[in-house]
Amino acid sequence: MLDPGASKSTVSTLEDQVFPRKPRSRRTLRTGFSTGTAAAAAARAALRELLGVAVPEMERVELPPGGSLDIPLAHHGMAGSRGEAVVVKDAGDDPDVTHGAEIGARVGFSSHSREALQLLGGEGVGRVTKPGLPLPVGEPAINPVPRLMVRAGLASVWRETGIPPRALTVEIFVPRGEELARHTLNPRLGILGGLSILGTTGLVRPFSHQAYRATIITALRVARALGLTQVVLTTGGKSEEFLKKHLPALPEEAFVQMGDYVAFALRAGVRLGFGHLTVGAFFGKALKIAQGFGQTHASRGLVNFQELGRTTQALTGNPLLARAVDQAHTAREVLEILPAGAREAVVGEVGRRMLEALRRHAGPVPELQAVILDFAGTVLFQGGERGQGS
Repeated sequence: MLDPGASKSTVSTLEDQVFPRKPRSRRTLRTGFSTGTAAAAAARAALRELLGVAVPEMERVELPPGGSLDIPLAHHGMAGSRGEAVVVKDAGDDPDVTHGAEIGARVGFSSHSREALQLLGGEGVGRVTKPGLPLPVGEPAINPVPRLMVRAGLASVWRETGIPPRALTVEIFVPRGEELARHTLNPRLGILGGLSILGTTGLVRPFSHQAYRATIITALRVARALGLTQVVLTTGGKSEEFLKKHLPALPEEAFVQMGDYVAFALRAGVRLGFGHLTVGAFFGKALKIAQGFGQTHASRGLVNFQELGRTTQALTGNPLLARAVDQAHTAREVLEILPAGAREAVVGEVGRRMLEALRRHAGPVPELQAVILDFAGTVLFQGGERGQGS
């Protein structure tokens, strides 16, 4: 998953517009540091090795918002003619795939006198292959703020040692980075061959609701940069897998996993100019969306089976069936209870209400479509309505 706010001037700003943050209390969790901070610390230590000066056990990295952080080094030394150092990423209490990953830097003298510092992506660092990201196509996936942190860290080493600066090549590498990247959305975003070096604050705040929202925005931006006007918002990987089979004409970039962030994803899609938004969900999540939940996590509320029972009574006139639905414990159980004819009527009404709720979140402009799946991937409902911009 992407670090909170892949580009502060774009992602974070758009997030604040779409979903203004509200203060909330939560238990204290341990803050970690970003891959960008790890890379900056490793680069500082690698330069010290190259210069033949003492390397401390910890490298102090200045953070973009102000202040600093002391980052422990895992190991350092010379790698041929280059200095090398490695930091073990600590994501704190954030469930980050890069937690425990090694982030390294190799620093050598450069013959490119025109460029004081040439930043390279080594093994395990991805490369940008699609537009819509804060880096040009072809560049290593080292985001703008980490690039500035690396440069600032190296400049401070020159000052601390008093050695006149020389042109350098800096190669950032991540052992096992390509393997770890398979568990992120990097391939979907067009970042191939490894992880991204990320961070806007230098820190990783647990748990990253902000990070997930930033990932949604980034995926939408990639789709928009590719010229797409339609995206399919899904509640997870399995629903996305089924919807790809159901909508085979759409490219992979058109599918965006919104998780529980229904209202946020819809508003972000509208602000980015998509004219057609499809929301696909399994029956259980569809019930919650139909109830008006803009955030479908269990902590925000449960499915109202009593209301669904009343709906079943109104549609079928069968009190026994309505009572069975009322007393159900899961959405899966409801689908098992309802006979074919009643299932079509009840799910159809849920779909209609789902569309109404999506319209309230998205506003009047986009064309909307709702798709409800059963737990085997069969489409139970598909319906849509034109927007004012259609």
